[in-house]
Amino acid sequence: MLLGVHVSITGSIDKAVDRAKEIGCTTFQIFTRNPRGWKFSPLNQKDVLAFVDKLKAHDFRRSVAHMPYLPNISSPINESHERSVEVLKAELSRCGQLGIDYLVTHLGSHLGKGLDFGLKRVIDACNQSLFSVDNNVMLLLENTAGTKNSVGFEFEHMRFIIDRIEQKDRVGLCFDTCHAFAAGYDLRNKEAVNETLKLFGEIIGLSKLKAVHINDSKGDLGSHLDRHEHIGMGFIGEEGFRAVLIHKAIRELPLILETPVDRRRGDLGNLEKVRELAKI
Repeated sequence: MLLGVHVSITGSIDKAVDRAKEIGCTTFQIFTRNPRGWKFSPLNQKDVLAFVDKLKAHDFRRSVAHMPYLPNISSPINESHERSVEVLKAELSRCGQLGIDYLVTHLGSHLGKGLDFGLKRVIDACNQSLFSVDNNVMLLLENTAGTKNSVGFEFEHMRFIIDRIEQKDRVGLCFDTCHAFAAGYDLRNKEAVNETLKLFGEIIGLSKLKAVHINDSKGDLGSHLDRHEHIGMGFIGEEGFRAVLIHKAIRELPLILETPVDRRRGDLGNLEKVRELAKI
């Protein structure tokens, strides 16, 4: 099982690989730079070489990066959209330098301009970025919880986008369990998981599913509340995650935890809980 968490790059980016290895991860996710600002420095070549060497030394077969928080590739504001596209291009390039397989992006908010407009903005951003950056990094679109003005909370949104991306072999999906559940896709038991993933397959195609964010949900089914919870402690629950983790479409994919760290449980506790539920 490829199981990991989002790890810090504090100190130097290669230390993220060490941190992932130290807590028993077999995959991991990072930000390639500070996710809370627009400005960033070029990657240090010494750190890049160390990162790549450590990926090989520790036998990480899959690694994932996530876009920073500020870009909004659905934005109707031209300056914001253009700036977001430039960040997307930069992150694709940085992932290529680091040998990272997947870059996950949120689809953003249309800010009231309308879903159709937001979808077109996402398509434009993806096509521009993939055309500009020629490498082997796959861009993964992350489903959303359906908060106000968001794009990507229905499987049909993803299919619409993928159908209009020119380099289809360079785009896939990152399925966030919390977001899907909050958007109204039931995952609470085996029957529900099977039905949701069957629907995913019919609308998008399971071949496009490349990674999973394994998060329980603080909000109930269809609540549109984007709040992650410890595995088994939220509304999806242990029964739901047992079904998710044994599903043939999920089990072999990189599984990334984005769960809280608090007095109840930390990353190690959630890793252990996933392994327990997956029976490995």
